[in-house]
Amino acid sequence: MITSFLSLVLWALSHLSPRPGHAPSESVMFLCAFFSLNLSLCGSEEVAPEKCLVSGPGLNPNTVVPVRFFYIQAVNNQGENFTFSPGRDTFKVKITSLDQKEHVRVHVPPPLDRGDGSFLVRYRLYTTAVAGLKVELLHRDTAVAGSPYTVQGPVYHEYCDCPEADPSVWYRSMQCPSEEAQIVADFKSFPSVDLQRLRQEVPQRFSNRGGLIHYTIINNRLYRRTLGRYTDFKMFSDEILLSLTRKVKVPDVEFYVNVGDWPLETNIKDSVPILSWCGSTDTRDIVLPTYEVTHSTLETLRGVTNDLLSVQGNTGPPWVNKSESAFFRGRDSREERLQLVALSKKNPELLNAGITGWFFFRDREKEVGKAALVGFFDFFKFKYQVNIDGTVAAYRFPYLMLGDSLVLKQDSQYYEHFYMHLRPGTHYIPVRKNLSDLLDKIRWAKENDAEAQRISRAGQTLARELLQPTRLYCYYHRVLSTYADRQRGRPSRHPDMELVPQPDDQTAVCSCHRGNLRDEL
Repeated sequence: MITSFLSLVLWALSHLSPRPGHAPSESVMFLCAFFSLNLSLCGSEEVAPEKCLVSGPGLNPNTVVPVRFFYIQAVNNQGENFTFSPGRDTFKVKITSLDQKEHVRVHVPPPLDRGDGSFLVRYRLYTTAVAGLKVELLHRDTAVAGSPYTVQGPVYHEYCDCPEADPSVWYRSMQCPSEEAQIVADFKSFPSVDLQRLRQEVPQRFSNRGGLIHYTIINNRLYRRTLGRYTDFKMFSDEILLSLTRKVKVPDVEFYVNVGDWPLETNIKDSVPILSWCGSTDTRDIVLPTYEVTHSTLETLRGVTNDLLSVQGNTGPPWVNKSESAFFRGRDSREERLQLVALSKKNPELLNAGITGWFFFRDREKEVGKAALVGFFDFFKFKYQVNIDGTVAAYRFPYLMLGDSLVLKQDSQYYEHFYMHLRPGTHYIPVRKNLSDLLDKIRWAKENDAEAQRISRAGQTLARELLQPTRLYCYYHRVLSTYADRQRGRPSRHPDMELVPQPDDQTAVCSCHRGNLRDEL
């Protein structure tokens, strides 16, 4: 728009001098009319703060997640949504207590410009806002939409141990979907769960396979014992289960979580339910969101560099300015990754691939070479991202889907909890497991740029919906409640189980106003 306007300005200036038969005043009148027309056109691309749209769960006091979030959609003077960035600093946000006497600790970073006319606002509370919050949104010192917004208190912070007693109320406030297709599919193998059989068979069959955590939740308190040699990853399952029970009543339930990479249960008949972070077409495990997705959600704005929200505001240059080649960086965790580097060396105009860390194929390092690390946000300088399995599903896939590039995904027997919603050719481009068609798929994308961008945007839009923090909590609770409904026998705290205590954060003041659920428990 700006380039076209400047071209028109130059054209108009070339016509300023009087022409035969035209008085100077006519030239001036012509120029005035010209600028009036084009300024009105440019004005349609100005942000109209009063017409902007604001929505999202971060304005609902009952939607408690580690980092609350909501959206601002930029709208122009004609009432049309922006489809491109109006500028990274378009909006400013200030969040304070409704009660000036109440000190509320809240971290509010600048809004994330998602590059499509929408902005993602995040904030993390460190104390409960008993009176509530005042949310002010400004564009050039002018109030945006209905700003200031009131979020009536109490507004609880992440570490406030104040669970909602009625899960149905919690589901509504979190806007949970009525069902999750992957959960429905996973539980078809388990119409009932015999707890006595589970306690006998699971340790015997699987405790030597890596890491297994035996959990029981009774009266919303978490107990566990560890089985196997590699159980350090229990911290990831501990932290999400503790976070969930701080927010909502979880039914009494007893289960096993596999904290290793590979799904475990291969029996088609008489299988036992094991909860795992990754599923496969060859196994019967019940899939949970990966530890990577879970930890990212819990530690947003705190303990991680890249998270599922921050990546949405760091998707590289606009599509037209991205490098027209496919990109990959990663460890040597699969043979196909080494094949990818070989393809890259032979076809550098199509593919930029490198191995950044060697562990599995160290004898090949000298032959293949070691590439320098690249910051994840810099991946999105490239139009196409190649997703190759690691030891199981590549856990970077959700991050790639949230970016602004076209994902070319290797066919795989492995999947994460949200894959069932994705459609090849609609949300990403499928590539054969042996990569034999990868170069042809890249060439297709280059020759069909508009369609490639459309698929990229469709995948990004769906990923934004599926990977919201609220959806993650909904998913965990739905798995546990579905499991609990099928239990035969009574969940028990066994003698060798220890209580997993809620974190004791003295700096995070919490005043629970939901009633006396914890006292009743």
